[in-house]
Amino acid sequence: MVGGVRARDLAQDLPTVSPDDSALTATRLIAARRLPGIAVVDAGGRPVAVLPASQVLRSVVPGYVQEDPALARVMDEAGAERLCVDNLAGERVGDLLPSSRHRVELAAVDGDATVLECAAVMARLRSPLLVVVDDGRVRGLLTAAHLLEVLLPAEDVDTVDQAASAK
Repeated sequence: MVGGVRARDLAQDLPTVSPDDSALTATRLIAARRLPGIAVVDAGGRPVAVLPASQVLRSVVPGYVQEDPALARVMDEAGAERLCVDNLAGERVGDLLPSSRHRVELAAVDGDATVLECAAVMARLRSPLLVVVDDGRVRGLLTAAHLLEVLLPAEDVDTVDQAASAK
């Protein structure tokens, strides 16, 4: 299915957020849609960043627990939920983005990009989400999972399930 396919053909209509949107609302979107991240756009609809779900986790989980994950065992699930909500309450999406000093290149491609170009940009930037842009505006988003689905030849689902359960 790779021949002649371009990024705009693969782009999915996934939600975007602005830097001023509620971080809690954006996180709930990521969770509800099971997204690897979310694209952040300015008021004109132009992409400015990708907020990976892993970055949200870095903002929610205290640094001392990130350093020593065993410390998380002393907290029950209700406490973990409160921690997540409390740490995101009052925050904006822009607060979760790395500072401009640490910000990485935007994971974006032109709508004419080939499948392999999309894969190369995702791999180079280690981004689970790619913004597909036409005329400076977001055309859609492309997840790594969707791109792999296109790159890998179709296989019988039962064969894949059997191989996974054999491990």
